[in-house]
Amino acid sequence: MSSPLTNRNYPHVVIVGGGFGGLYAAKSLGSKPVRVTLIDKRNFHLFQPLLYQIATGSLSPGDIASPLRSVLRDYDNIEVLMDEVVDILPETNQLRLKEEPAPLSYDMLVLATGSTTHYFGHDDWAEKTNGLKTVEDALDMRRQVFNVFEAAEKERDPEKQAALLTFVIVGGGPTGVELAGALAELSNFSLPQDFKHIDCKKARILLVDMGSRILSAYPEDLSAKAAKTLEKLGVTVRSNTSVTNIEDSKIILSSNGKTEEIASGTILWAAGVKASPLGHMLADKLGCQVDRGGRVMVEPDLSVSGHPNIFVIGDLANYSHTADSKPLPGVAPVAIQEGRYVAHRILKKCANETCKPFKYQDKGSLAVIGILEAVGNLNNIHLSGFMAWLIWAVIHISYLIEFDNKLMVMFQWAWTLTTRRHGARLITGKGVYD
Repeated sequence: MSSPLTNRNYPHVVIVGGGFGGLYAAKSLGSKPVRVTLIDKRNFHLFQPLLYQIATGSLSPGDIASPLRSVLRDYDNIEVLMDEVVDILPETNQLRLKEEPAPLSYDMLVLATGSTTHYFGHDDWAEKTNGLKTVEDALDMRRQVFNVFEAAEKERDPEKQAALLTFVIVGGGPTGVELAGALAELSNFSLPQDFKHIDCKKARILLVDMGSRILSAYPEDLSAKAAKTLEKLGVTVRSNTSVTNIEDSKIILSSNGKTEEIASGTILWAAGVKASPLGHMLADKLGCQVDRGGRVMVEPDLSVSGHPNIFVIGDLANYSHTADSKPLPGVAPVAIQEGRYVAHRILKKCANETCKPFKYQDKGSLAVIGILEAVGNLNNIHLSGFMAWLIWAVIHISYLIEFDNKLMVMFQWAWTLTTRRHGARLITGKGVYD
């Protein structure tokens, strides 16, 4: 019996990107009458919402990553290629890959390459801060965080020691809030007994945002509760504050017309994202429009204007066909629903059947602040504290792809809750003097 992958009567669907959108599109097409090729430059799917826990030593990379081949191995009609798209040839329905000399043909194309860190025109800051979009970013951040505690332990100059233990987080969205809370938990509860010459509880954590409040996408009462909870943990929340420059071991802030220079051993960037470079490639090759963040403006069915067989989903897409004409946020639930819809749309298209436009079902939003602390807006029901954290934990566990990941994360969280210790505090790669 021949493999579905060799059945030329089946349309060939190429999916670029193994994140939430691409993976859920592939799984939805599994065992269906189509040939599917999933392309990603990594061999694993990464659960990005928990990257901050790798960065602060709560989890290890393997806890939130799943090999794509393993996840999709039960689908005979799906193959996985570890490669990178370098060109798109829409006139011949082909892609050029970095490691493959021959072009790859497609009947339908799904692009879901996600986003990268956005420095808003200050790309030189990338070498002076730590962003958080990849496993490597998280490991770099973890190394930086624990290196400064080690350096402070040996530093005898009080002023230099205080600078080493000053953490500045730029960006008051969910990622910034989660990082601030995790760092506060780390310095207040996990580390104090491990060091003999420094008081880890005196670590200074600043959360800086240029807006009037943190978590600006949330209702005002939840933003206020998040700020109050962070302040109880010892975090200083600075709203209406912008970054004017970042230099070696210091950051320049501006607020109410006043400039302030802060010496800091660790500057973490959580202020924004932009679409992957593939967005601009599509603009050049397909003539489609992109927004200021490089996201492709898509049609109501998530296709590219003038190219009904090319779909863009997830963080790469600007879907503004909403009641308020605002683009959907770059969060996992949006990408998952778009991935499933595109798979359904493709199967309908193959059967010459019509399909309704995509409609996002917003089930609410949650942001964790610390252990047993979170805020959430679920269908206009405002939650905070333990109940919000419990719902956040259940949802995040359910979104993890493989069963062993679910077990490992639950075990690690239970350990942290019981002991207040983070078990993955390894400094790998470069040392403190490198």
